[in-house]
Amino acid sequence: MAKKEYSVTEINNYIKNLIGSDYVLSRVLVKGEVSNSKYHSAGHIYFSLKDEKSSVSCIMFRGKAVRGLGFRLEDGQEVVISGSFGLYEASGSIQIYVDSIVLSENKEGKLFAEFNRLKEKLSEEGLFDFEHKKAIPKFPKSVGIVTARTGAAIHDIISVSKRRNPYTQLILYPAKVQGDGAAETIIKGIETLDKMGLDTIIIGRGGGSIEDLWAFNDERLARTIYAAKTPIISGTGHDIDNTIADYVSDLRAPTPSAAAELAIPDVMTHIRKAESYRSSLENRINTLITEYYLRLRNQKLRLESLSPERSIYDKEQNLADLTDRLKTGMADILTRYRHRLELDTVRLNGLSPTAKLVNGFGYVTDKDDNPVRSVSDVNAGNELSVILHDGRIEVSVNGISK
Repeated sequence: MAKKEYSVTEINNYIKNLIGSDYVLSRVLVKGEVSNSKYHSAGHIYFSLKDEKSSVSCIMFRGKAVRGLGFRLEDGQEVVISGSFGLYEASGSIQIYVDSIVLSENKEGKLFAEFNRLKEKLSEEGLFDFEHKKAIPKFPKSVGIVTARTGAAIHDIISVSKRRNPYTQLILYPAKVQGDGAAETIIKGIETLDKMGLDTIIIGRGGGSIEDLWAFNDERLARTIYAAKTPIISGTGHDIDNTIADYVSDLRAPTPSAAAELAIPDVMTHIRKAESYRSSLENRINTLITEYYLRLRNQKLRLESLSPERSIYDKEQNLADLTDRLKTGMADILTRYRHRLELDTVRLNGLSPTAKLVNGFGYVTDKDDNPVRSVSDVNAGNELSVILHDGRIEVSVNGISK
């Protein structure tokens, strides 16, 4: 007997009815940490509630928010929500429809409040401003890492580096990443690696509670990251974790593995592709050489079998013609494959947006980042930016010569 086929809408309706008829799910109290909070222009609040292992989507409609929320909801707050589970049919996602939210009075709640105060303070000082972010080098030769000597973070970073570019040098500064004195060792690690002239520095650790990650919310650490000359990537926790170090770093990655992927380009894929092209080219050339060699040998045998004097000159001329065709054909084929290899090499190099900004060449823009195409676009005293392959130079025009 054939089974009945159901549409997606029918299945979603069935699941929605199951959830709606469950007494436990119709009225629940759930405690967790707020993340990805967003106030919609219509007044609704979208956010996620998470703990150390999982998260769930939540929505609080405008009418509920007006009556059931006495404070502004922000990421990192420890809260207890009251509401009911339901299924949003359009996307098939399960979420909590929230009626009320209260702050949880515990140690983590106090840390969240302190986190938000420091975040607001540093933001007002400009430590999170995008214009202060340093560009991450596209092809680093050396990458510093500030994390624990043992643990998943360093193993993940090493694994990613070996897979993507084993020629990049990794320098580990073993630091304490949790508990008393952790922030001091992370600061010392950044300061030490910053003096070594490395291309990039990665800081981070695995996920955990806000108390576990508190070392990365230290104000002194934030100011050290901001003052560092080396570009810094923060890869702390999991996707749903956020720290002050994430905001002040030049680039934020959701995990240590993702930080390694952002810092180290995947050159091995391109190397393997080039090797494959080279092997295919060699095999094709060898096949053609063998084919033409056998053809030449057959012609020689036929020439020897047809040896009357009157035709010997014709056969010699025919042999010469075949030899010329062999050489010309081989040369044409070899040239064509070499040209294809050169095009692939140029295309690979062309993927780098800064590949052409070398040997003294740069890209000049005005203060609004518009390109400067002529000296007529510039006046003395204007502030300009010169973008090179490894960064940006801010300059002032002292004079103009046409």
